[in-house]
Amino acid sequence: MRNNIDNWPISQIRPFLAYMSIECGLAANTIKAYNSDLLRFGSYCADNKISVPNSVDPLAVQKYAIFLSKNNFGNGLLATASIARHLVALRMFLRFQMLEGIMKEDVCAALDTPKTWQKLPRVLNKSKTLELIEAVDQQSPMYLRDRTIMELLYATGMRASEIGDLKFADINFKIGYLRCIGKGNKERIIPVHQMALEITNKYIIELRTKLDKHKKPELFLSRTGQPLDRIAVWRIVKKAATAAGLVGYVTPHTLRHCFGTHLLQGGADLRSVQEMLGHADVTTTQIYTHVDNEHLRNIHKKFHPRP
Repeated sequence: MRNNIDNWPISQIRPFLAYMSIECGLAANTIKAYNSDLLRFGSYCADNKISVPNSVDPLAVQKYAIFLSKNNFGNGLLATASIARHLVALRMFLRFQMLEGIMKEDVCAALDTPKTWQKLPRVLNKSKTLELIEAVDQQSPMYLRDRTIMELLYATGMRASEIGDLKFADINFKIGYLRCIGKGNKERIIPVHQMALEITNKYIIELRTKLDKHKKPELFLSRTGQPLDRIAVWRIVKKAATAAGLVGYVTPHTLRHCFGTHLLQGGADLRSVQEMLGHADVTTTQIYTHVDNEHLRNIHKKFHPRP
């Protein structure tokens, strides 16, 4: 056991993140979030003079969890889900210290992460979803790109980061499928309907060829020819939502929720929807069954003994 490690745990964050990326295959956005979470833990250690691994025990971790729940970090108190992610990052980090021989025991073994409420996602009905997609500004020079992004978000249920990473070669127009690399670098194949394929092809022929100044493999490019990130995709959806007069929080993930819910409304089975959304656990997909009020009403009417 090493009793004195300079700048611990800061000095150990980089090798931990490299391990999580290379060995465990975590997505880049997850790695970025873990880095931020652990830097906060490092600052907490410095402020509280926790400078050696021996100082980190279950009580210290518990106090850190209380610290996270009671402090304002600039944007208000952390949400329960954010605190839970901080503690997951810390638990995995401390277990990595055991693998490295820096710590002798798993001090987080008895630590419970805070339970998060399962919130029902916001889902637009089919007519409102169409209004959102059609609200893209037709006078914009980027109309074809932005409309294609909106169509594919709804046609495939992809996340904003996934559509930003989508490569030109990932779409097979002949058989109507695209290849998506999701969380943890997991690959999934998603069918694409003809309307979305047609506007994607139109975008490629009429606009992408002009934007592709640097021979990038990504499908969606900026005015300067650079790949779009998830923030740019988020802005495109928000701009369309404002133009459509949709009140409330509408994001690329809203279209993902619409994709899952509308498929189930149409009679798709849960396992197929899970596969297309890339959910590791079917219980994540099951939340869409609770969103479909019409389906619940029909079930109640069919099976309740009272008319």
